Amino acid sequence: MLYKVQGNYAEAEPLYQRSLAIFEKALSKDHPNVANSLNNLAELYRSQGNYAEAEPLFQRSLAIWEKALGKDHPDIAISLNNLAVLYQDQGNYAEAEPLFQRSLGIKEKALGKDHSDVATSINNLAVLYQYQGNNTEAEPLYQRSLAIREKALGNDHPNVANSLNNLAGLYQAQGNYAEAEPLFQRSLAIREKALVIDHPDVAYSLNGLAGLYYAQGNHAEAEPLYQRSLTILEKALGKDHPYTKIVRENLEALQST
Repeated sequence: MLYKVQGNYAEAEPLYQRSLAIFEKALSKDHPNVANSLNNLAELYRSQGNYAEAEPLFQRSLAIWEKALGKDHPDIAISLNNLAVLYQDQGNYAEAEPLFQRSLGIKEKALGKDHSDVATSINNLAVLYQYQGNNTEAEPLYQRSLAIREKALGNDHPNVANSLNNLAGLYQAQGNYAEAEPLFQRSLAIREKALVIDHPDVAYSLNGLAGLYYAQGNHAEAEPLYQRSLTILEKALGKDHPYTKIVRENLEALQST
């Protein structure tokens, strides 16, 4: 998990695989600890854009947890959320939405409405609505997620940066650049301070801020941010990762104008 947080996926994968093999041998294939290892390995694959490997692991993890813990346990919410993110990444919004909603309902009931894990589910549901062009539904969810995270985690936590980045992206999509810019800048500052400098999340904030400058016609500010973002992602995720391709396309679009 440490390696994954640092974006060092090549180091993380064999450790997750070894952990899973040990648990399966020592405990049985239907033990909750096996489900946890499956979920972690699947999330690693999802982060790398390897959806075909990730999906069956998420599904198996969910089935084990539901059988072992019951359908309303908080761990079920984690599994539902991760499977929903996988579907969302693939553009399968109809499959993702009910999973996000079920995950949120479980967390609110089990943890309370002001828990940071609840904020994560709220944020993810907002992302889904934004991807579908439903900004009216997304905005208050982003704002609620941000407020919960700031209260529960403090103003400088990486999860706060995630909410800031997403809300900034929404404002940018609405053409509200004055609202978006300080949120992108704050998100980037938090991530640079809290994470390693070449972490993928830093690259996402760089890409977001660059996109804002590009949309305003400020190419001189945007280009070095795109270039730095691309360098980080190529190193951390590889040249063929979906996010790497997006940033490369953004940079190429800017350079062609």
